[in-house]
Amino acid sequence: MLSVKPYAPADAARWNALVASSRNGNWLHLREYMDYHAERYRDASLMVERDGEVVAVLPAHLDGDGVASHAGLSYAGLLSSPALRAAATLDALAQIGEHYRQRGLAHLLYKPVPHLFHAYPAEEDLYALHRLGARLCRRDLSSAIVLADAPRFTSERRRSIARARKAGLRVGVGTDLADFHALLVQVLQRHGAVPTHRLDELRLLHGRFPGRIVLYEVRADGALLAAALIYDFGRIAHAQYLAASAEGRRRDALSLLLAELIERVYASRRGFSLGASTEQGGTVLNEGLVEQKERFGARAVVHDVYEWSLR
Repeated sequence: MLSVKPYAPADAARWNALVASSRNGNWLHLREYMDYHAERYRDASLMVERDGEVVAVLPAHLDGDGVASHAGLSYAGLLSSPALRAAATLDALAQIGEHYRQRGLAHLLYKPVPHLFHAYPAEEDLYALHRLGARLCRRDLSSAIVLADAPRFTSERRRSIARARKAGLRVGVGTDLADFHALLVQVLQRHGAVPTHRLDELRLLHGRFPGRIVLYEVRADGALLAAALIYDFGRIAHAQYLAASAEGRRRDALSLLLAELIERVYASRRGFSLGASTEQGGTVLNEGLVEQKERFGARAVVHDVYEWSLR
């Protein structure tokens, strides 16, 4: 028999243990990461237990008259242990819906972990959502490279990388998050956007997850030309942020940086994720941006959001 209970801070160690052993969670779902912005979100996370053993967790927060899993994370959904199978997942999500319904909440927005980030197949939740009447309400297009079978870079991309190397540009590990964040702000301003993380938040997370959040950069005469902030999930490396200055774009610094990360630094990993290229709730594809990623051999992985009416 399964039971559902609200998460409490005293449960942090048990929560983290489930995430570490889950089929589809990673360190984004550890409480040390989730709670860095706890003041922004009223936590409504749940734990699913069987005979006192945690078999799944649901990162979630209150969102108006509903609940979301989880606006502060790239993806979340039900994070499940190998012990939670198909029929039990149906039961778990039905109980989760009833729990929130009893709290007077009207709907659940659900962002499942894309299969690219699974350690082992874990899409029982998608079937359960279908059975329970949830509907797909948003789909973003992300891009990723399966490194063992990656298509070759395009000839144009190869030439730009060769030009950067011939000019003497080199990739190194960076430590100046302030310089990086300033460049990122400048780049995003051109698109009317701002970074998801403030500088103080990046510093906090970088300190909490050493070796998992890594800054790589290309400089010339001390000036930052291009940078990538990588989230290292073990099997998958994810480019959380990419940025290049005008001079960096002219000198192909970002092409060199990505080539080094894909072909050398993370070549032994299962995949390399380059993030989303959609805007306005997934309804607009930034064709120039996705083409840049495709020139490195990346192809599409979708990030979905489901809406489940609880009334």
